[in-house]
Amino acid sequence: MAPEARIKAFLKNSATALCAGVVALSSFSLGAEAARRHYRSHHHHLPEAAALPVRALPYPQLPLPFEIPGAQYLPLAWADVKGWNEDDHLAAYKTFRASCRSINAQNGTVESKGEFKALGASLSEPCRAAKSLELTDDAKARAFFESNFSPLRISRLGEPDGFVTGYYEPVLEGSRTQTDVYNVPVYRRPSNLFVRGYKQDSVSLPNKGPVYRKIGRRKLVPYYDRGEIEDGKIAGRGLEIAWLKDPTDLLFAQIQGSARIKFDDGGTVRLNYDAYNGYPYTAVGRILIERGIIPKEEMSMQRIREWMTQNPDGAKELRRQNRAYIFFREVNLSDKDEAVGAQGIPLTAGRSIAVDKSLHVYGTPFFIEGELPIDSERSKTPFHRLMIAQDTGSAIIGPARADLYFGAGQEAGRVSGRLRHSMHFVMLVPKSLDPIARGARLPVPDPRPSAKIAKLFPQTDPAKDPKSAPIAAKPADSGKAGAASPAVPQAKDATVAVASPVPLPEPRPNIKPAREPRRQVNRRSNRQ
Repeated sequence: MAPEARIKAFLKNSATALCAGVVALSSFSLGAEAARRHYRSHHHHLPEAAALPVRALPYPQLPLPFEIPGAQYLPLAWADVKGWNEDDHLAAYKTFRASCRSINAQNGTVESKGEFKALGASLSEPCRAAKSLELTDDAKARAFFESNFSPLRISRLGEPDGFVTGYYEPVLEGSRTQTDVYNVPVYRRPSNLFVRGYKQDSVSLPNKGPVYRKIGRRKLVPYYDRGEIEDGKIAGRGLEIAWLKDPTDLLFAQIQGSARIKFDDGGTVRLNYDAYNGYPYTAVGRILIERGIIPKEEMSMQRIREWMTQNPDGAKELRRQNRAYIFFREVNLSDKDEAVGAQGIPLTAGRSIAVDKSLHVYGTPFFIEGELPIDSERSKTPFHRLMIAQDTGSAIIGPARADLYFGAGQEAGRVSGRLRHSMHFVMLVPKSLDPIARGARLPVPDPRPSAKIAKLFPQTDPAKDPKSAPIAAKPADSGKAGAASPAVPQAKDATVAVASPVPLPEPRPNIKPAREPRRQVNRRSNRQ
């Protein structure tokens, strides 16, 4: 064989042997790893940690018997309702029956698109009972409320009382056409005003939430604000219902939500709230107080009107601070009828109130007690009266917030304009939702710690008083068992616990993981 052929054969045999060795070594490594895993699983199985039991909540998730967001309430006895026996219950009963006509027509369904409210449809039961009762005696009317309702003191969470204001129906002078004297337009709802979820010609639109101006078929932009409308953005479209003398008259009519406009020819047009432009209501009285123009204790609608009359340029700027704008619709009412509330029935002067529609149900009775300046600006006239929720307003927000309706005309305007007072609110809850009977099924809270333990470990709320919250610090020597944490600087107003330092728990021992024992491999001869 030639030398070159021998060299090629040698290299070929060497490469073949090397590949065979690599394959054998790989097989041996894989087999060893498999054997090691098998050995671990059968001989060195570590004990599994015991599964933690499912921790039960401290209280079961039971539905509350009566719940109004952001409210606190206290069940009362009728004897504890101050001034209850002195009221004219028959007048309140007649107003309640008027609300029941609308409630009975709903066949017990919850209003406003299924929103959850505490009373739900429970008013249908006392309304069915009142449907056949033509009461003419005050004592029987009081017995009706006491047998069908339970009194419940209610207020905003953390506050002892509720808050009331007043409203009325203005009677204004106007004209059917524009003149030099009457040049302030009163607009009906524009056709390009759009609210999501409602048709543009819907009879009732919400008084909260965004409102858009529809451009073409799809494009939506926020609707014009008060300043833009006063500058003529929707003028000349045939939206004018009537014309007034003073823009302040229009502003107050929009705040009240209704108005009567008397014409020179003796005719009258009745207007009610129909829609708004989507901007939140801003109280012009609050702006005057914040600017130091009118003191808070002297604030009233009459003072606002006087200031606007004396300062026309300032009045224009002040009106535009309230970007909300109200559109009206004509209603077929005579001069003898009262304004129609949001429930769809005529209001009763001195008995109807506007409440927060998102929390309360129309027709709910509220007993309101306290003192109000009714006889004069400085008077403290006792007021203890059962009122019926029949209306709402964009500025009426909260569980114990009400607008008292006083009727129409200048005198009603003077009385309602000076009301901004705290009052006690007692909500009448149907007996089917008696919170005492249902609340008895709720679990009793865990007992509080003893006074001695509470004194040794006073609790602070870091969220309310960040200065008093302890500052986290590392212990001086975390390696020593029982080492106390170092002193932490306290703020001046902080509450310092008078107690000995609490020893820290034992630190976790630093245990090195044990080495895994090597597997003994029996070396066998491959020879037989």
